[in-house]
Amino acid sequence: MSAPREHDNECLLTTDGEIAAINLESARRRSWSRFFQDPLREGIAETVVEHEQLTAEFAGDVCAFDRLQYLINFLVDAGATSMRTAMIQAQLASMTHRFADARRLLARAALARTQPDDVNRLLLNIDQACGANLGSVIDGRRLAASNPGRTEDLVALGSLLADLHEFDEADRVYRQALQVYRDVSPFPLARAYFQLGLLWGELVPEPRLGKAEGWYRKAIACLPSFTRARVHLAEICSSSGRPDQAEALLIPAVPSGDPEVLWRLADVLVAQKRYAEAEAQMDAARSGFEALLNRHLVAFADHGAAFYAGSGNNWRRALDLARVNVANRPTLRAFEQAHDIAISAGDAAAASELLADAALRWGSSPAFRSSHLAKESPEKRQGVAT
Repeated sequence: MSAPREHDNECLLTTDGEIAAINLESARRRSWSRFFQDPLREGIAETVVEHEQLTAEFAGDVCAFDRLQYLINFLVDAGATSMRTAMIQAQLASMTHRFADARRLLARAALARTQPDDVNRLLLNIDQACGANLGSVIDGRRLAASNPGRTEDLVALGSLLADLHEFDEADRVYRQALQVYRDVSPFPLARAYFQLGLLWGELVPEPRLGKAEGWYRKAIACLPSFTRARVHLAEICSSSGRPDQAEALLIPAVPSGDPEVLWRLADVLVAQKRYAEAEAQMDAARSGFEALLNRHLVAFADHGAAFYAGSGNNWRRALDLARVNVANRPTLRAFEQAHDIAISAGDAAAASELLADAALRWGSSPAFRSSHLAKESPEKRQGVAT
């Protein structure tokens, strides 16, 4: 066990993060071994899915999705029941942002008498990810979070509130998630810390980078292998003139295979005037993004758009990917990204179209009224000035 960690007057005792990551990897390998011994055994495929999902989220292992597709193919070939396979297929489709496929598969699973709670929980995740049926989603999230001691449900509610630009309430809910946590696994705790970093570092209208840095550091102290937390903290360090710290954060995450690590590392190397090394990392990042986009386009469209709008230096590719993301999950955040890229790309028609679509879908919501899209000048509403 790690030493107790103090936060908000609570003493949080969890398993050491490095040990937890090793344990997860061992459990993942054991679950695959048991799966191959008896792939039709009740619950074993579902355990593999759980372990691979955690590995993708926290270790940044982008190959987890490919391994899960292999598992599904194996189940089909082994003659697994359509109900069981449909539910696992729906989970993978949701993880890779193929939301229309996930809904179709869930409908099949529901007809096959799958546990309704499992179906409804996944549908709630999909609706939240797509910005759909938000009235029902907020009611469902609040109901789930009302159960005592449910840190995971509180974090999900906080994420939804952040999407709706209820930033102060999101912060309160995330902190509540920390206060009620009584388990020893560091994973839910690291997730809550990370979401607080994201909230204050990227989502609020005026980011508070010092505050965000503190939360990201807590996430990494809790789980040193947390790739996304390392990437986001490295961005803050780099932007505040600490490239050596950013590099130290990124180097341990390179083996994850996440191309965003290589992208951010290339930027850090440029800041240190190590141009040859930076070019090699940037080439690897570009290759990595394209490989991911070829396999899982909608899952990484927003990340690819951010890369090509940044150091990837291809505005047309960035806008194409941002529009793919909007078409797949028309959230306010997706519209904001696509509109900003269209403005920077000098595509007045695309910027105007995206702004009109965003206003049509989100214009009546408080979130839109607090978005920078609602504050665009008349000139910007028409796109880029000619």
